[in-house]
Amino acid sequence: MQVNILEARNQLSQLIKSALAGETVVIANRGVPVIQLVPIDQSSQKAKRGSAEAILSCLDALGPAHAHRSTDELEAAIQAERTAWD
Repeated sequence: MQVNILEARNQLSQLIKSALAGETVVIANRGVPVIQLVPIDQSSQKAKRGSAEAILSCLDALGPAHAHRSTDELEAAIQAERTAWD
């Protein structure tokens, strides 16, 4: 299905439903296709920042050396990271 931008704006909810159902939805500007609505593959989405999955993944990437740090060492590392952002 191809619709122009004005139609897409007026029918966005229906177009999203169509795309989720597997239909190809193309939005055109003056008859020239410019965008295709495609559903996001939920299984390939990265874990949301700050989620338990993301934190565990990060800890796994750091390796065992970081698993045995004291509270003071962890606080110092967190403070250093926060300071680096400024």
